[in-house]
Amino acid sequence: RPRHHAQDPEAGPVFKKNFPTQVAEIRSRLPVGTTIEIWWQDEARVGQKTKTTRRWAKRGTRPSAPKDQRTRSAYIFGAICPARGVGAALILPRCNTATMILHLQEISVAVAPGAHAIVIVDQAGWHFSKALEIPDNITLLPLPAKWPELNPVENIWQFMRDNWLSNRIFKSYNDIVDHCCFAWNQLIDQPWRIMSIGLRDWAHQ
Repeated sequence: RPRHHAQDPEAGPVFKKNFPTQVAEIRSRLPVGTTIEIWWQDEARVGQKTKTTRRWAKRGTRPSAPKDQRTRSAYIFGAICPARGVGAALILPRCNTATMILHLQEISVAVAPGAHAIVIVDQAGWHFSKALEIPDNITLLPLPAKWPELNPVENIWQFMRDNWLSNRIFKSYNDIVDHCCFAWNQLIDQPWRIMSIGLRDWAHQ
């Protein structure tokens, strides 16, 4: 993805360097022996204005793809734990604190029994609202501002769009929701895919 023009070039490397220290500080507040899981969370808007992706075609031809101009959309709230090859998602109509609370509850259920999840998120307003209710088995850890490329869920979105969510016409909002559910369930059925896309040496070493 393009790099944000206002990105601090030092913030990403510093975050990765200090990540073990941040994990150790969170671990120190938990009961001795608690297993730590690293989760990544993000949202993706999926709407009737889909993108056009690469297609297989006979050499010399110019294949076409459908392109809608309507504006109905939904949001995939997705989170992955690459070390376990699992994920948790909800398809919701908007992004706000209330929907983020629902997603944190969904992640909380997916965390292994007795474990504690460090959920890494960007700095969207609904991720750190004062009204946000965070389950006891979750700690939120913010990414540096304007560094979405540190979040492997961005690559998950790219994979899902390239394979299941582009080059199509969504007939209605419910059709969007159905396709998003199908795409996420396809991903969840491939835990090795979550691992290969989501594992990062600096976070999982």
